[in-house]
Amino acid sequence: MAEEIKSVISRSRDTLLADALGVAALVVMLFVGLALPGLI
Repeated sequence: MAEEIKSVISRSRDTLLADALGVAALVVMLFVGLALPGLI
């Protein structure tokens, strides 16, 4: 199973950074959306 995970990571190395940035953007939007009612 570990070898399968390594092969998947090596095949999709190009998209991992874009996916990580997308997840980070979603987390930031979630926290901003949750904090917005407290600011108004």
